[in-house]
Amino acid sequence: MPIRTARPLAALICLGAALSPLVGCASTSIAVKEQFGYAKREQLVDEVKDARDEQQQAKEQFATTLEEFKSLTGFDGGELEKKYNGLNRQLKRSRSQADDVRGKIKSVERIATAMFREWERELTEYQSDTLRAASAEQLQITRSRYNQLLDAMKSAEARMDPVLAAFNDQVLFLKHNLNARAIASLESTVTELEAEIGRLIEEMNASIDEANAFIEGMSGP
Repeated sequence: MPIRTARPLAALICLGAALSPLVGCASTSIAVKEQFGYAKREQLVDEVKDARDEQQQAKEQFATTLEEFKSLTGFDGGELEKKYNGLNRQLKRSRSQADDVRGKIKSVERIATAMFREWERELTEYQSDTLRAASAEQLQITRSRYNQLLDAMKSAEARMDPVLAAFNDQVLFLKHNLNARAIASLESTVTELEAEIGRLIEEMNASIDEANAFIEGMSGP
């Protein structure tokens, strides 16, 4: 597979690229993969697929964290510290998953920027005005689809922050107030958290739908 061959070589070149302020590791990796037959268009589609999958996993992880929190609010005895530790683990997993989503969105942006720059540059190389116009039109259509996708991804990404902040507040509160009264006082926040998670899931679903539409459009003729 081209990508498997390109990755080790790209990693080695990135070590050298770190010594030069004029060459970035990410752009070098994209170029090396392309030399091995992994075109920017294909790289972008695959990164969008990865970003979509990470968002799906993040959506499920946030829902799991909410369920852990809800089970704690209804807790009426036993080992409170054990329940707290379970919630804290889910919070850490949600943070990690959110970081993965952010990382994938950045990868999508890097490859899209490289692809569109190359596309624009190559428009000047056409001898045929007809073909140049057709390519320019396709570039505009593709960029419009991409911008719509990126807006949806960014919107979903931003929605993660208030949810993480709300969960973090609750975990911090429990850390220093691990008793039945503190647990009972958290019940009033369940509705608010459910609403936040609901909005996040809606944003994630919209972003996933946009990703699927973009992938289908890029895979077409």
